[in-house]
Amino acid sequence: LSLRPHVFTLSTKYLDSHCSRCAGSPASGLKRCTGCRKVWYCTSACQNNDWPIHKFECTAIQNWSNEAPSEKVSVPSDAVRCLARILWQIKRKSPSNIWAKEIQAMQSNRQSIHPTAVEGHTHLAQSLVRYLGASSPTELESYGIMSTADLVDFIINTVALTTPSLTPIGVAVSPLVALINHSCAPNVVVVFPRSRKDSGNEPVVKVAALRNIAPGEEILMSYVDTTLPKSLRQMALMETYNFQCRCWACTESSEVDPREAVWCPTACGGTSSLPTETENRVSRCNSCGAAINDPDAVMDATRVGQEALDKAGSLQGMLNSNEAKLLTTNIISVLMSARLTPSTHPLLALLKLHQTLLISSFQTLLTQEVLNETIRTAGKYSAGLSAVLDEGHPVRAMALVELGKLLAVDEPSPAASQSKNGTFPPSGPARLRAAYETLLRARADLLIGFGRQTEGGEVGADVRETLVALEKELGVWSTGIRNVLEDTLPPARIARVE
Repeated sequence: LSLRPHVFTLSTKYLDSHCSRCAGSPASGLKRCTGCRKVWYCTSACQNNDWPIHKFECTAIQNWSNEAPSEKVSVPSDAVRCLARILWQIKRKSPSNIWAKEIQAMQSNRQSIHPTAVEGHTHLAQSLVRYLGASSPTELESYGIMSTADLVDFIINTVALTTPSLTPIGVAVSPLVALINHSCAPNVVVVFPRSRKDSGNEPVVKVAALRNIAPGEEILMSYVDTTLPKSLRQMALMETYNFQCRCWACTESSEVDPREAVWCPTACGGTSSLPTETENRVSRCNSCGAAINDPDAVMDATRVGQEALDKAGSLQGMLNSNEAKLLTTNIISVLMSARLTPSTHPLLALLKLHQTLLISSFQTLLTQEVLNETIRTAGKYSAGLSAVLDEGHPVRAMALVELGKLLAVDEPSPAASQSKNGTFPPSGPARLRAAYETLLRARADLLIGFGRQTEGGEVGADVRETLVALEKELGVWSTGIRNVLEDTLPPARIARVE
């Protein structure tokens, strides 16, 4: 299933780097609207196509900006702008139009709103009234809104607008996608893969099947991050949607959940459930039956790990990357010493954050040691995801892409001799071979998660080009070795070496 969403808006921080009509991000050439000076377009065609709605938005942004107390709040939130675009479109087409009826037919969730969210929705409604230039909520009737409660239906039914590499850049509304219910073990994913072949209708939202879906089987997506343990997933669902998930991933507990697992203390290769304070039962290995030696120490390490994750994320947000990187380095070592598996929270999230921090340091100074540490971290993160997510899941695919590209980075100080068997990452040609094989796996996942029709989308096309380049580089290396052998060894020896 592929279609253009009815409405989308970019988050404020991405307004000057992405086109507000197609959500594309060209390397250069974005043109700013000369009216509001806040919205940008990649081409005149995109600007002209967006004008029927932006002409209302342009005036609204200017009025909002003139009244804003500072530049930081000179543009309303993406939620306010998205709601306004819906209402302008309804008014422009009339409430009886098919487009408007599809929007209005979206499932109502106002009765299930968590009490703590009421204040936020009220503030949102007030901001929308101000943005539209109305004096009171009653003036929204001309847009087909009889009460501010109607706005809740639009808010709850949004999906995250993302780049092809899954970075959230805004929100989108698609009535058809909004029909899909939640499961922590979904059989579909919602992505925006983008295609180089047909970019005229972008952004296109794609609902991709992760596995074969039987006739009559319900199509299910996840509303939350499924790499989180059950308690955090349930908390997120309750806070945002006010319901408790009862899918099999949340109700069946016969096996060890890889999101909450520790390695066997005897190193037999098995795992046991992460001990918790709420359960009195002894955690035992699912393979040999050995009990965790010091469950309190494991629980303490997990608690400290969550605190460190929160703090490191805050430090990163304050642009204090060096302190955040030092914190993630230390706490990852603590959690691995406590024998948490890479798929276990909060270790999995810390590995991803640490990888991001390391990559950001490349611009300052890229050393062999930093590159190798980044590759090892990316490898652990990818392995952790593979234990949690289905084959073809876009998040898993992107982790493999990142790992493969890191392996393909030119080594600042390659090892003088070939790496020993089992050493990761390898060096020299063996590293290129590992990059090639990793990207092949990534491409296979991309074809599932982003769709075969688009050949894995924009990321899939990029990976294919990288694979072709690696094939050439590996071929040059093989030819060079053969030439050296021909120059130094007798023909019989060459045959044996080959």
